[in-house]
This record gives sequence, C-alpha cells and structure tokens, in this order.
Amino acid sequence: MRMSRLLAPTLREVPAEAEIASHQLMLRAGLIRKSAAGVYTYLPLGQRVLKKIMGIIRDEMNAVGGQEVLLPILQPAELWHETGRWDDYGEEMFKLKDRNDRGFCLGPTHEEITTALVRNEVRSYRQLPLFLYQIQNKYRDEIRPRFGVMRGREFIMKDLYSFDRDEEHLDQSYWIMYHAYERIFSRCGLHTRPVEADPGAIGGNMTHEFMALAEAGEAEIVYCSHCDYAANVEKAECFTPSVEPADRLEPLTSVSTPGARTVDDLERFFQRPASDMIKTLIYRSGDIVVAALVRGDHVVNPTKLARAIGSLEVELADEQTIEKVTGAPRGFAGPVGLKHCRIIADPAVMTVQNGISGGNAADVHIKGINPGRDFTPEQVVDIRMAQPGDACLCGEGILQGARGIEVGQVFKLGTKYSQALGATFADEEGQELPLIMGCYGIGVSRTMAAVVEQCHDDDGICWPISLAPYQVCIVPVNYRKNEQQATAERLYHDLCAAGVEVVLDDRDERPGVKFKDADLIGFPIRITIGPRALANGQAEVRWRTTGEEYLISLNEVVTHVQERITRSIEDVELACRH
Repeated sequence: MRMSRLLAPTLREVPAEAEIASHQLMLRAGLIRKSAAGVYTYLPLGQRVLKKIMGIIRDEMNAVGGQEVLLPILQPAELWHETGRWDDYGEEMFKLKDRNDRGFCLGPTHEEITTALVRNEVRSYRQLPLFLYQIQNKYRDEIRPRFGVMRGREFIMKDLYSFDRDEEHLDQSYWIMYHAYERIFSRCGLHTRPVEADPGAIGGNMTHEFMALAEAGEAEIVYCSHCDYAANVEKAECFTPSVEPADRLEPLTSVSTPGARTVDDLERFFQRPASDMIKTLIYRSGDIVVAALVRGDHVVNPTKLARAIGSLEVELADEQTIEKVTGAPRGFAGPVGLKHCRIIADPAVMTVQNGISGGNAADVHIKGINPGRDFTPEQVVDIRMAQPGDACLCGEGILQGARGIEVGQVFKLGTKYSQALGATFADEEGQELPLIMGCYGIGVSRTMAAVVEQCHDDDGICWPISLAPYQVCIVPVNYRKNEQQATAERLYHDLCAAGVEVVLDDRDERPGVKFKDADLIGFPIRITIGPRALANGQAEVRWRTTGEEYLISLNEVVTHVQERITRSIEDVELACRH
C-alpha cells in the first residue's frame, strides 16, 4: 500500500472528546472516526487490526473444535420472553417493532437465539460436545458511552457457546476455552490476568474475567501477594480475622450529633476510628427493603448484597423509603431497634465492640453497640467490597490492587437457558435431559483498544507484530530524488513479493512529518532511505518498540526483515505453548 493512496487521516492535536490514551491515539492515528455517541466507523488501518484479532481468535477456536456460525443481529422478542429476560435485561436493550407490530431487539448477546438453534438441531448425546461461535456486532444502549470503542453502544464480540451432556464435560469445555483465551491474548500481545468474577444477569455458577492490566481500566481487581488468588472486587471474598473479646461491654447511650451524617463526621465527633462504626445503608430491590451493615471503614458491595437476597440488582433506597423504615432522614440509620426491613450484616460487623451507629432519629447516634446483645441480623454474609490491604482467604497473603480492562469472560451457564427454552438431548437410554451450557466471550473491538492502552509511548502506538496494520513502513527522505525513489520502489516490491505487509510513504512531505506519522500509527519496522546510507549501499532499519536502529546492506534488508518478523511471531507462539 502507498501512503498517498491510504485513507489514514492522522491528527496532530489531541481530540477534546478523548479522555484516555487508546481513544486519543486511535483517533489521531486515523484508525477510527466517531459517527455518534458510542458508535464508530473503522477506517482501513483500524479494520486491518480488527481482522488480525479475528484471525487469531478463529485460529484458536477452530483448533479446539469450534464451528463458526453467523447469527442474526435482529432477534425476535418471543425467545427473550421464554427465558424471562425481555423485561429483566433493562434499558440497555434496543427494542423495536416491525410493520406487523411484532417485537424484536438488536442483539446485546446471543444466548437465546443460539440455544433455540441447538434445540431444533441436536437430538442425541452422540452430537456432543458442540462448540458454536460467531464474531458479530452487538448493541447495548449504554447510559454513558465513553473511552471510544472501550464502552460503546455498537461493538464487535466473539461469543462461543458450548453444549455438553453433564457437569463433568462442561468443566472440561470450560478449561479448554480458558486456556484458549490465554493463548489468544498472548498472541495479541496483551498482558492479561484471569480473575474470578460475578456472573451477573447472564447467570451461571462460575466465571472468570480476563483483565488487561491498565491504569485506564474501569474494573478494579485484587490479587494475593502470596497465593494465585485474583478476583474482580465485585466478587472478591474477604477474610475477617477474629477479635479478642472486649474487657467491658458499655451500655447503649444515645448521643445528640447535630449535622453528623458521615463516617468522617463521626470520627471527628467521637474521636474514634471508622472501624468502630457500624455503617447502615438502606437498599431496595423491588418490594424488598434491606438494611446492609458494614464496618465504617468498609464499603457495601451491591453485587454481593443482591446475591445475598436472591436478586439480580439492588439500589439505594430513596429518602421516603428511608424515613418510612428508620423514622429518620438519610445518614442516621442504625441496627438497634430497626424492625421494618431485613437486616444483613457483613461478618466484620460482628467483630465490632462498643461500636457507634445511627440512632434512627434525626441528629442522633448510639454508642456502646455490641452485635448479638443489641441486635441480631437476619443474615451474616460477606457483603463488602474487597480492597487492597485486606487479608487473603489463604491466611498468609495481603490483597494487592490493580485496574483492568475486561477483554474476555468465560461462564458456566449450566441449564439456565436450555431448561427455559426446552433444549434437550437423548442419552444412551433414550432419556431426555437438558443440555449443559457454557458461554465464552471476547470483546474484539475492546481488545484492540486494550492493546493500544498497553502498547504506546509519547510518540504513538507500538503495535505488536501480530496485530500491526502493516509490518513495515518504507520512508524515502525525499521521494522526488530519483535514486531514493528507485531504491524505495525496489525494496517495496521485493518485500511485497516476500509476503511482508508493507507501506511505502511516497508522499511529497517533509521527512519529519513522515517519521511522526510512522511512529503515531505504530508500524513495527521503519526502513529509511536517505542519501548518506544510500551512498554506502545501505538503508536504516528501525524497530518501533525498542528503538533499535541498524544500517543494513540493501541486498540484505528483505532477509533481515523477514527473519526478525518470523522470529517475533515464533517467540510469541512458543510462549503460548508453554
């Protein structure tokens, strides 16, 4: 490809709309352009990167027995009604009706339609296991699209669904896909960490997220300093150390605390640490109202709380509900004497002695609170957000914190969808049993952004060789000079003939502009044809990621480039096998 013909409109200034490095660089390097909030057009360079990611995914999915299908984006509402998710999925689902008033949605995910396909085509255990996958656009009406293609309303995903005869075989399928994902992300040049996660609305009883570690990541993860434990903070379990009994249990005492609503206020007022407080927050899920108790220095985890009460999600109650339940405005709730809602306490709350909490009256708190003596929760269960510095469940390590971009997730779905949709198979005895399912997703467009987030410097993108839109960029310092032009053209044709993906910058631009564009776009290898090197029959070969520069004989450039590219790819593939 010649740069004079390539649609690669690079930008010198950072677009005002772009908050993080990947969004800025993908716009500046001419990979994407915004069409609407959360909706992007991929220009030729961006499309080439996407296709390379898809190629790696297809290699690995096909290698483990995956069969590619193409499912419709437009999905009938009836299928979603069968699983009960038409209403449960929420406002993120794009819904529409056809001219006959029949309901449809733009697929945010494809569990229903894949399961419906399989229930009509699979009859016997002899057809199992079955792995079906697709690479397809998905649509979710995000309340706040942001960070470019990282969180969009239209995005590209690979999703694979496994169908097995029992839990044992599902477990085998799950770990086959888990390890395939490790290889995919390694081949894409991504540093990822698999972490335990909450399955959320999709359901199932086991899931791991693959997190690309990056400061711009929206997800928070914790991992142990001693063992292999790692989890999303929404899922991470917390260890509660035992506490020696207090020498003396104080009596309950009401204290006037005008204007003291927050834990910080109470620390100043009582001159006691936050760990001595019992924070009481009122949540609701439909008609269920619950008081969630955590220690003052901890934070309620809504995901854990929802699971504790058997709900998909919870939200903080409004002022009217809080006053109805507690008899006080927000900021003065406490567990003592609370009767009009369920009380769920985190285990750490049960270790608080002579604690302080709201008095269920305006401007009143109670001190001298002791769990068990002064209140008894309906449930004692982990409902707090894990945080760096917490003890790991292994008992020997401390949880460390990091941020990550979720690029993939694997789920054990079980029979949630097969039972709802009647997808069964006949075993050896002819007995009809529900198919056991797994679901495995990769955000293709998000993976592209995550690679840029991890692989960039002050000058632009540093693509790994496996994903670079083109592997080599030839830059003649002055294309109008006959000798430079002829040499550049010869190298260009020789590299193309050798199977190397190469761009020739044949524009009538200053050398500095060409070099800046090459670094911004992130071509891994730049070959410069300049008068000094050319006088000695040489070209300058520079590697983008390391800054290595070599003066190499023109007769050896093609061989050198081929060998370096091959070696780079082989090193990655060797690492994947180990």
